[in-house]
Amino acid sequence: MLDKEISFYFEQELARQNDGVELIASENYPSISVREAQGSIFTCKYAEGYPGHRYYGGCENVDAVENLAIERAKKLFGVPYANVQPHSGSQANFACYHALLKGIAHPKILSLTLNDGGHLTHGSPVSFSSDLYQVSFYPLGEDGKLDYSIIKTRLWEEKPDLLLAGFSAYPYEISFSTIRKIIDQYNKESNAHCLFMVDMAHIAGIVAAGLCENPCLYADAVTSTTHKTLRGPRGGLILSRDENRKKDLNSAVFPYAQGGPLEHVIAGKAVAFGEALHPDFISYMKDVLLNTKACALRFAELGAEVSGTETHLFLLNVLNSYGINGREAQVKLEEIGITTNKNMIHGDTLKPKDTSGLRIGFAAVTTRGCKEEDAKEIADIIHHVLKGNLSKEEATKKVQILTKKWKKIEKLQFSSISM
Repeated sequence: MLDKEISFYFEQELARQNDGVELIASENYPSISVREAQGSIFTCKYAEGYPGHRYYGGCENVDAVENLAIERAKKLFGVPYANVQPHSGSQANFACYHALLKGIAHPKILSLTLNDGGHLTHGSPVSFSSDLYQVSFYPLGEDGKLDYSIIKTRLWEEKPDLLLAGFSAYPYEISFSTIRKIIDQYNKESNAHCLFMVDMAHIAGIVAAGLCENPCLYADAVTSTTHKTLRGPRGGLILSRDENRKKDLNSAVFPYAQGGPLEHVIAGKAVAFGEALHPDFISYMKDVLLNTKACALRFAELGAEVSGTETHLFLLNVLNSYGINGREAQVKLEEIGITTNKNMIHGDTLKPKDTSGLRIGFAAVTTRGCKEEDAKEIADIIHHVLKGNLSKEEATKKVQILTKKWKKIEKLQFSSISM
């Protein structure tokens, strides 16, 4: 790169990532092929509209690639409809709400209490979701898990037009089939028409690998990001089992929510979907789940207060375990090369700027080659640093020993069905 100032920060960030342990559950490392697609000639092309129906000429090649991305997404998740144009998960949610709730006066959404693991776009007072829609909430049960009887009760109490599932900090499996049955029973007995939407941004890779229930089989529409457990480029995705929703969903993305699609990112999505369709991806996701569980169990053995896990993430109560808040724990760990994020936990008494917990995920480090023993070692390092039993220098050295045996991020390449 000729721009030396920008190039400097590229090099600094590459070194930070290669030398560090990335435990932010919403981050991952894409392949060389995905990054090549994002930096490709497609970044130059305007392509407002959809394949075969563009507002610009010269779109025959971007049409072909976008169609590939659509077909691969449909195959990956077993649906007849996919829209690969959303720029992000938040914009996918924005478009999906609009398509599903269009024409309803004062539409109501029922979603998980934000402190229990919901996302900003699921009804936060600072988000468009609470500004445009009436949002009410269902909490987790006392054990920090979904209580489907509570969801049923809240459904009858609030009488929403849309029930939302899928969360950003929930470490357990979700029974989408159970929620579907609850909604169907409610609709039948109350003569209502509540729809079911799932935001599977965090678990999309687990779903793609067939290691949990597929929400696409039960929800009216499903949104996702493509960069978390799916290991693709940063972007959004909308899926539906009902092809009759195609017109409403497509028009909600373009022209309602967005202008020209990012065809270079869509090319990256197509590559990532091809990689996720390869059998190697299933092995990768199994390793993610094994590593996550190994780390959580090790924390429990060490006496820390930690959630269970059935996904790629778990929650560590640092306030009860170490007497510090999540913000303080995040800073201490970043100083030794371990990146996490502070996170609210069930029953949290602290504010979002502090939090009582950390959210810890293993999708990124597993991509680099982290094994179960490494995951246990990570728990040991974090525990003893937060306990004050391990100096900054000693902990940093242990982190460096771990990361030196893992794959370099800039050299990552994965098998694909297109090979």
